[in-house]
Amino acid sequence: MLDQGAIIGILGGGQLGRMLSVSASRLGFRTHIYEPIAGPPAADVAWRTTTASYDDHNALAAFATSVDVITYEFENVPTAALDLLETLRPIRPNRRALAISQDRIAEKDFLTGLGLACAPYASVTSTADLAAALARIGTPAILKTTRLGYDGKGQARIMAPADATVALAAMQGQPAVLEGFIAFSHEVSVIAARGPDGSVACYDPGENVHRDGILRTTTIPARLTASQRTDAVLLAARILNALDYVGVMGVELFVTPQALIVNEIAPRVHNSGHWTQAGCAVDQFEQHIRAVAGWPLGDGSRHADVVMENLIGNDVARIPAIARENGAAIHLYGKGAPRPGRKMGHVNRIVPRG
Repeated sequence: MLDQGAIIGILGGGQLGRMLSVSASRLGFRTHIYEPIAGPPAADVAWRTTTASYDDHNALAAFATSVDVITYEFENVPTAALDLLETLRPIRPNRRALAISQDRIAEKDFLTGLGLACAPYASVTSTADLAAALARIGTPAILKTTRLGYDGKGQARIMAPADATVALAAMQGQPAVLEGFIAFSHEVSVIAARGPDGSVACYDPGENVHRDGILRTTTIPARLTASQRTDAVLLAARILNALDYVGVMGVELFVTPQALIVNEIAPRVHNSGHWTQAGCAVDQFEQHIRAVAGWPLGDGSRHADVVMENLIGNDVARIPAIARENGAAIHLYGKGAPRPGRKMGHVNRIVPRG
């Protein structure tokens, strides 16, 4: 269990690193950000920031020796950098969680290996692979790069077999995975945490709405039956335990009449968990800091109904009006000029209970 004054290293300096740093400071910790791009959002609130690439071994070593534990705000940290860092300091969550989440095939193999339901999928590295996958899975389907890609990037829809050539070209030669479409009513996500002692705390599932591949809103509570809510939480806990995970994870699920289908997992604090800042005594950011620092997990129970709205691009022009709303808590990320698709902040709105 880390003492006050300990330093938590965070790989990545975006808005998640920013909010993790704020939560760490509330618990008496300092954060050291490692980020290749100068002036990231987290630099405004962190104790220290190192600006260096992930192939700068001297900078990585100096960063690691300056901190007590290392965590991350995004999952695509280069493997070579992690190889060096883990020889010097513990990395939480662990390397296995990162390796699985970095590759969509590995992720789905892991999930199905646990007996969890996923969309039908197949590995695609060639025209022949894609033809065989489409013959088995059918259309509509979606082709995704196996690595990288977020907020709808690295994806191409295949509504009919004739779309296959264009979709494969969009992958730009990268290995891909074909996923069959799921007839789901809505998407929910569970934000769950696990401590080094194996204790698990899960937040209530939130209901997500996406537009153009980007999360727009998360509403709490989600439309789920009591049994579905229980299943979602138990499913998330099962994933955490199988990975011997330490920290917060986001688990996205498709809701169907037959089952909850796992869409993907994210081994970090998650956009769909921002509502916890207004709905819980201990939000997902403090929960993650508690876990990686070896503290007891906080109570994840919800005391309010909340709607979280992402502020994307020119949505920030609405800030003066939002600031006049009752029950609206604004979180801005300190980024530069807005542009289409850029997450500039979010607002949590408390929903009066009727």
